[in-house]
Formats: sequence, C-alpha cells, structure tokens
Amino acid sequence: MTIRPYVPEPLPPSGIDWESHIPRIASANRALARYDGILQAIPNPELLLSPLLTQEAVLSSRIEGTQASLEDVLRFEANPRERINDRALADIQEIINYREALTVAVDALKARRLDTGLVCDLHRVLLAGSRGMDREPGCIRTIQNFIGRDAHIEHAIFVPPAPADLPGALADWEAYLRNEEEKDILVQLSVLKAQFELIHPFCDGNGRVGRMLVPLIMYEKGLIASPMFYISAYLERNRPVYYERLLAISGDGDWNGWIAFFLHAIEEQAGANGRKAKAILDLYDEMKRTVPEVTRSQYATAAIDALFKTPVFSSAEFYDQAAIPRRAAERVLQQLREHEIIAVLAEGGGRRAATYVFPRLIAITEGDRL
Repeated sequence: MTIRPYVPEPLPPSGIDWESHIPRIASANRALARYDGILQAIPNPELLLSPLLTQEAVLSSRIEGTQASLEDVLRFEANPRERINDRALADIQEIINYREALTVAVDALKARRLDTGLVCDLHRVLLAGSRGMDREPGCIRTIQNFIGRDAHIEHAIFVPPAPADLPGALADWEAYLRNEEEKDILVQLSVLKAQFELIHPFCDGNGRVGRMLVPLIMYEKGLIASPMFYISAYLERNRPVYYERLLAISGDGDWNGWIAFFLHAIEEQAGANGRKAKAILDLYDEMKRTVPEVTRSQYATAAIDALFKTPVFSSAEFYDQAAIPRRAAERVLQQLREHEIIAVLAEGGGRRAATYVFPRLIAITEGDRL
C-alpha cells in the first residue's frame, strides 16, 4: 500500500505540552549559554574551531552514508594529487561541499536574513560537482520524492508533501522562522528543523541542509555569538532514534517526542562542543608557550596559526598558510617534528612534498568523550 504524501501541519504545531518540556528547556538553554560563553572567550573562533567545522561536515555526511574520516578529508586537501578511489573521492567532495555551503551561508548572514532563498543558495553549493549535481541543485523540487529501502514508492517509509503543496509549506515555515513571539527559541528551532526535513523541499541533500540550519538559526536568533554549533555527532550516534522521532511526527503527530529528543541533543552537544572548544583553546595557549621556545623563531605565531587552521598539511601548504620564508619554514617544521609537536604522515620524495599531522588537535576534534 502506498503511503499518502505528508501534509504539513501549520506552524506552530498544536498540542505542544509546554509544561512537560520546562526542565529540558531550562537544561538545554543553560548548556547552550555555557557553550556560548566559551565561544566568546576564544580570540579567533573561525581559526581555532575550523577543524570542528570539518568534523561536523564529516559526521553530517556520514548520516547519509559517506565513509570518509576527518583525517581522510584533511589529507586529501593537503595532497589532492594523491591517488584515491572514486568512491572515496566522491565522499570527500560531499564533505568539502558541506563545509563550503555552511561558510557561504555564514558570510551571507552578515548582509541578509535567513530565508528560503538563502537555503536554496547553500543547497546549490552543497550539491555542486558532487553525486547530487544532477538533482537540481538550488531548486525546489517539482517531482514527488520519497524515502524508502528501494526505488519503489510502494515500499516507502515516508512520502514528503506533493510538489504543489511545497510553496505554501515553505512560506509557512519561513513565517514561523520570523515569529518573535514563540515561548522558547530552542523549541522553535526544534520545530523548524523537523518541519524542514519533513517538507523535504529538494530532490537530494535535505537532511544535510536541515542540520546546517541548526547553527544558522541559533546565530540569527542571537543564541550564540558565532554560528558554530555542531549537532551531527549526537544525531549520528543516535541515528535510529533520530529517524524514529521524525517519522512519529508525520505518522502520529508526535511533536512532543521530537521536541524532547532535540532538546536533549542540544544539551548533550552543547556540553561536548564546549569541552572540545575549551580543549582546543587550552592547546593553543600551550602552543603559544611551547613553539616559540622550541623554534626560537620570529615566525612562531604564524606557524601556530597554520597548524590550527590546517592540522594535516603538506610542507608546501605550510609555507603558503604561514606566509613564512621557505628556509625559515623548513627549520620550523624540522624543530616541530624533533619535539614531536607534529608527525610525518607521508615522507616527501621527488616533486612530492611531505605530509604532516598535528596529532593532538586531531585527537581533540575526533574525540567523543572529552
């Protein structure tokens, strides 16, 4: 039996049990405020937290089936001529696109508000040159799509709204995004994220775009000072429940189950993100003491910033990133290697530059239990 297309409920949903959510709302908001305090204490969050952005792209894409790791992506970017198979290359391209799309959206928010048009723009970047490039990047779908175990709609587990219903559903979604009267912004965010994924406005990439919206809405609503909140680790770790809670909205109208799940995700990830951000800041402060001491170089600060921006890098990339004269940069790399601050991933040879890793930063970024 074919499931009928989902008909989105007008927002805000009826039947939100606000009283039952009060403890979770309070806990999630406290955790997010603590995380924002850490963010505001970081002198250059775009630089220091850039590996966390790439890890977010890795985990959000992994929910959709990619297998590449953070180190795979950074190693490829350090040495794009390195031979890898087509599947791995396609995975890495999707991850790079995710990171680029989020960066484009953040830059755009400096001059405009978040709306459906901007969502289409970031979707266009997300799918450019990747496996989804033939799925109408940046365009609201005009065909019926579905989620299922095979290519037959008769076997679908979820059928999103019919194409004719998309303009009204998206207009209602955007109007709720603009609503300044909702009782709690995190509950509003949970509804916006779920409704977007249930509307499923694109032929591909809806889940990834939906996860990107979390930090963008937080930032636009003033919940965080920088649009850097990484939700995908929790959702990837709890993927079956994530999908179950979304399907319970479309199947049973169970918004309260989803809201409770999402508020807990925010609380958990605010804590994890804060611990990682603090650990990165502590490592940066340690390197500001250690690297000048071991290198005795006037370029120590530039070298440190290059390590944090690109923790897997080729020697040639290091020269460019740090903007250090080549002879001085070679000496700095040698001293960092001798003091085991960096390690060699691949020795250079012929015209191929050596590839290095800053292992402590990778360990913090990938760690689940900081």
